[in-house]
Amino acid sequence: MTIATLTDVLPPCLADGTAVAGLVVLGWEDALAYVRAAEALGRPVILQAGPGCRAHTPLPVLGAMFRHLADRAAVPVVAHLDHADGFETCRIAVECGFTSVMFDGSALPLADNIDRTARIVDWAHPLGVSVEAELGFVGYRGGAVSRPTDPDEAARFVAQTGVDALAVAVGNTHLMTEAGATLDFGRLAAIEAALPGLPLVLHGGSGIAGEVRRRLVRETAVCKVNIGTELRMAFGAGLRAVLAERPEAFDRLEILRATIAPVEAAARTAIASLAG
Repeated sequence: MTIATLTDVLPPCLADGTAVAGLVVLGWEDALAYVRAAEALGRPVILQAGPGCRAHTPLPVLGAMFRHLADRAAVPVVAHLDHADGFETCRIAVECGFTSVMFDGSALPLADNIDRTARIVDWAHPLGVSVEAELGFVGYRGGAVSRPTDPDEAARFVAQTGVDALAVAVGNTHLMTEAGATLDFGRLAAIEAALPGLPLVLHGGSGIAGEVRRRLVRETAVCKVNIGTELRMAFGAGLRAVLAERPEAFDRLEILRATIAPVEAAARTAIASLAG
């Protein structure tokens, strides 16, 4: 059994110049592909269930699936709830087997974000559950605009909440289909200086080029990078390929099974880009 939490897998990254991939799960095929990719590289992996995934598949099913994969994996696997909107979602997820939660209060006023995050931390830590939060706001391609993280606010936030990892906004953006994000390394350095020893997280990893990811793990306290869009693109390409090659196919098991290999290949690339 290799089920883990963020506090198990992230702090070692501060010392060894690596980061752990937080990979966005939408179904069985990609979750299986992610674990296979992590095992092939000997790296831990964070399986993430975000709002879209949870709207499609109930939390009890996701929790059981993540735990099933973790129990059989040769590497540490974190069962992580991504972008939870409140305490109740976190509570249900933990009851369903999740070992880590990310409460997203980034759209709230600072004091409210602190209060709600601190409540979740106070509840989660005695249960052995790790907590990630977000300060600043990581926007979306074609949607809400990012608001950069303020280093002084970050110091206050972490001191008053006790979170295990903090997601920051330094030019990263969700849902980018090309790796064109320009990161503010100066702001990132100021945040790191304000939060010595705390693992930092970047959402929107698909917009961050491979060479920039490698610089991040070498030079900064970024220990977790969330990656989803590029993996969904690999799934879509694999799905189109199998249907083009076998237009007579109708069995969903046959069709979906053919997506596992291309998604695993994409996941290997993503995980390797953070392995130092």
